[in-house]
Amino acid sequence: MATRKTSPDDLLGPVTLAVGQEDLLLDRAVQEVVAAARAADADTDVRDLTPDQLQPGSLMELTSPSLFAERKVLVVRNAQDLSADTIKDVKAYLDAPVEDITLVLLHAGGAKGKGLLDAARKAGAREVACPRTTKPAERLTFVRQEFRRLGRAATPEACQALVDAIGSDLRELASAVAQLTADVDGTVDEAVVARYYTGRAEASSFTVADRAVEGRAAEALEALRWSLSTGVAPVLITSALAQGVRAIGKLSSARGMRPADLARELGMPPWKIDRVRQQMRGWTPDGVSQALRAVAEADAGVKGGGDDPEYALEKAVVAVARAARGRR
Repeated sequence: MATRKTSPDDLLGPVTLAVGQEDLLLDRAVQEVVAAARAADADTDVRDLTPDQLQPGSLMELTSPSLFAERKVLVVRNAQDLSADTIKDVKAYLDAPVEDITLVLLHAGGAKGKGLLDAARKAGAREVACPRTTKPAERLTFVRQEFRRLGRAATPEACQALVDAIGSDLRELASAVAQLTADVDGTVDEAVVARYYTGRAEASSFTVADRAVEGRAAEALEALRWSLSTGVAPVLITSALAQGVRAIGKLSSARGMRPADLARELGMPPWKIDRVRQQMRGWTPDGVSQALRAVAEADAGVKGGGDDPEYALEKAVVAVARAARGRR
């Protein structure tokens, strides 16, 4: 019985439970198990099943002893959508898993199908977290881990530039990291990222924000128009503007602290502290307040409160750039 907690390193344990909604991470959880199984037995039979393919009784057939005693990997996607009768079959199997068969359950992790999720955990399934990344800091961490996973070094600035250039899609970020590590020797730096992804970097919401908080209105507007023409969502631009102005406000109110203490206090990496310090020249407390109000108005405009989201963004970008030149 699978009542003992399976080690995270035991890829060929009876049950692997991949929990979350990030498709790339879910696919990787499956690929790791399949690769381990085929390394142990090149003739491993892999079955990739959706809820409609796993009907009541199907699991019993798939896990029945074979004359050839072949190794199997059974992948069940969207396990939270299985029928009640099929869930009963899976729970029964969890109590008596078959040797040389690895069951991989992919579960979204919500309230739906929670009974199956709890049963798999109680049975000691090896669990892999596959949470969807929703915050820029999470995507930055992912990029750093990707470079480490591939055995390559990248500067913090390069990681940030890549996130700024590519956006929120983890598959695209992973692909970009793989391309850079394959094509570039030595440490990957910001200049390398700019050379490979300059077109996309210009379309980045964070590029718009950086130019605006630096008081470079013309360049910020150019980046804004480019980003809108390439499909960047307006709400991402207002979010980036808000983050840029808030960072300046936070750093302005925390003068006199050492860089390491600032990083801990403000929740920013040291390299970002240095960047914001350069950007905050010319800003005043009133300027920060005015810029935040302008960004808030633009945010309401792009979320349905106005008739022309593009104009709302242009107006906000100009307001932020003017606030940045408060003492110039």
